[in-house]
Amino acid sequence: MWKGILLVLLGACSFGILSTIVKSGYQQGYTLGELCSVQAGFGMVALWIIHALSGKRTVGLGNKAARACFLLGSSTGMVSITYYQSVQYIPASIAIILLMQFTWMSMLAEWILYKKRPSPVQWVAVFFILAGTLLAGGLFNYGHTTPNWKGIGFGLLAAMCYTVFIVVSGRVAASLGPVLKSAWIVTGAFVLISLIFPPVYLYNGRFTDTSLWIWGIPLSLFGTVLPPFLFSKGMPQTGVSLGAILSAAELPVAMLAATIFLHEPVSSLQVLGVAIILGAIAMANLKRRK
Repeated sequence: MWKGILLVLLGACSFGILSTIVKSGYQQGYTLGELCSVQAGFGMVALWIIHALSGKRTVGLGNKAARACFLLGSSTGMVSITYYQSVQYIPASIAIILLMQFTWMSMLAEWILYKKRPSPVQWVAVFFILAGTLLAGGLFNYGHTTPNWKGIGFGLLAAMCYTVFIVVSGRVAASLGPVLKSAWIVTGAFVLISLIFPPVYLYNGRFTDTSLWIWGIPLSLFGTVLPPFLFSKGMPQTGVSLGAILSAAELPVAMLAATIFLHEPVSSLQVLGVAIILGAIAMANLKRRK
């Protein structure tokens, strides 16, 4: 059990530091398309290499499950694009809070699509998540300053795209192993990102001359390689409910990383808001476990 808890926590921490890495990349002059592309590209290559070394059978796109994963990759590609776009306009510590709205969006999506009605406790949790978001988002810190609605919009759009991935991914490609499934998902994400942002950096010199390739290593490692592996190993030991609670560690890790490395200010009200969100997530999933 403790090994599984540690693995899930490490996976959540990996996701948590992504926004800080992306924000730092912007400060170095890299674009949204370049950062999204190198993350998906490096992750795709790494996952296919890991799959090849495992010696397991490769399933091509002629297989229905593989096609489903490839198409599902479009949702993860859109998560990267919209989430990283949000980071351009608002602090990384706020963008991650908006992304975490997938917790209640997924409840509504399952209710609409699969008639899985949320329990009263889960509705209470949704209320506290929204209330905590208002505090953690620093809404009461703006004063007379207008919030950046473009950044907020992209953040909520990222949460919607992530909701699609969460709701669908658990119901497709059960026959594929976690590495092969992740490889096809990330391949689909890379294709979508390449269609929106053609990888011109591969031949215009930016890939090597500006050390863009170096940024691809941490982005792919913490965004596409480590989390699926850690979650696939840890979740069976912790169970879905406890795993969901542990995965929420992504939120405080993201805020802490933004504070330390990006020097983003965090008020006591924002800390209180984060605590409320984490408590609401724990309450909803503990009820589900019972």
